[in-house]
Amino acid sequence: MSSIEFFELPIFKDDSGDLIPIEVKDYVNWTPKRVYYLLHGKGSRGGHSHGNENELFVCIQGKVTAKLNDGEDWITKELSGPGDALKVDANIWHEFNNFSDDAILMAISSTNYTPSDYDRDFNHFLNKKKND
Repeated sequence: MSSIEFFELPIFKDDSGDLIPIEVKDYVNWTPKRVYYLLHGKGSRGGHSHGNENELFVCIQGKVTAKLNDGEDWITKELSGPGDALKVDANIWHEFNNFSDDAILMAISSTNYTPSDYDRDFNHFLNKKKND
């Protein structure tokens, strides 16, 4: 079963600065294979689902809106750095928009980049979910 989960990472503050650890094993049950960042977001990013890839998104700085679909319902939520995080399993449609000028969105992925794993056709995604 594909899932969507929002959570806040712990922030440890002291006189020397803020520390935000990501103990990946506490949030996902897969081994990270790839990390990438979205900077200077304009318009919409994403707009696809994956057949196999699971992702953990962390809003490191600024604000961005996550728009997700599980095949039945839309979920929209603003992520605001530095500790808002989102876990998106495979077969969840996900897109991001409304990036603030300073937004940095980090993604931790369960797979290396595999173009054939992307479904960029929303109607195809919906039909696939109905037939699962």
